[in-house]
Formats: sequence, structure tokens, C-alpha cells
Amino acid sequence: MHVNGKVALVTGAAQGIGRAIAEALLHKGAKVALVDWSYEAGIECKAALDEQFEPQKTLFIHCDVSDQEKLRDAFRKVVDYFGKLDILVNNAGVNNEKNWEKMLQINLVSVISGTYLGLDYMSKQNGGEGGIIVNMSSLAGLMPVAQQPVYCASKHGIVGFTRSAAPINNRRWINNTH
Repeated sequence: MHVNGKVALVTGAAQGIGRAIAEALLHKGAKVALVDWSYEAGIECKAALDEQFEPQKTLFIHCDVSDQEKLRDAFRKVVDYFGKLDILVNNAGVNNEKNWEKMLQINLVSVISGTYLGLDYMSKQNGGEGGIIVNMSSLAGLMPVAQQPVYCASKHGIVGFTRSAAPINNRRWINNTH
């Protein structure tokens, strides 16, 4: 898929893998919404990317993806600012066995919610142009990891959800993708 001129929303975009994905998309000509729960890291990331790319190519949205209403608002802000959404990268993730409920909300529930929001916003039936969704997991989604049972469950959940939803979404989207 060519990304020049496309609009991407990347969760967990202020650092690590998310930031690398955002930067790679920008290098290929995409516009990127940087969604992250760290306000400071998000502002710093946007400022650094603004030095490399045109400032209007990025939008930082401070958002805790575990909050369903804030996640919905983030999608609305992207479409209001850029006019559309073509690419969604559900990348946000944490590893905190002590706060496992929050970890499940961030690692798994936000991926499911984000996927369905992305489908709605990109759907041609809703005025979108089709698009692509990438749900990030890890090797912990394919094998057990000692001392991290809930983290593994969250990552296994992403793999299972994405594999199970893909055939449904492909039939739904067969005429909607580029």
C-alpha cells in the first residue's frame, strides 16, 4: 500500500515502536496523528517530528486509550483535522502485572475498540475511502512467558481477535480497500 497522502492514526506513538512507525509513515509521505497518554512525551515527539517534516503533517492527541470516550474523541479529532482516516496502527501497550485490569484495558480492549472505530471511520458506507488496520502484539502473543500471565493473555487476545476478525472484515471490506 502506498502511503503518500494517506492519514494514519498511531496509538502509543510518542516513543518506542510507535514513534518509529509514525516516523516511517511520515518519511513515506503520510500525515500522522500521534496518540499517546504521556503528554510530555507526545509534545516532545511532535516537536522533534516538526523539525523533520512540515508541522501540519502531524497532530498530537493526548489520550488514554483505555478510556473509550477519549478514544472515540481521538478518532473524531483526526478526521476533523485531516479530513479522513486511511491507516490505523493499534500499537499502545503496557506491561504491569500489578495493575492487570488497566493493562487489559490498554493492551486488548483498546485494540478491539480501535479496530471497530477504524472500520467505521474508514468504511465507504460512512464516507471513508477504505484503508488498513494493523494490530500490534508481541512474541508473548504466541507463546507463554513466565511471570507475565496477564500480559501474555492480553497479547494472545490481540492475536486471536485479529485472526478471527480478519475474515469477517475482509468480506465486509473486500470492495473498500485500495
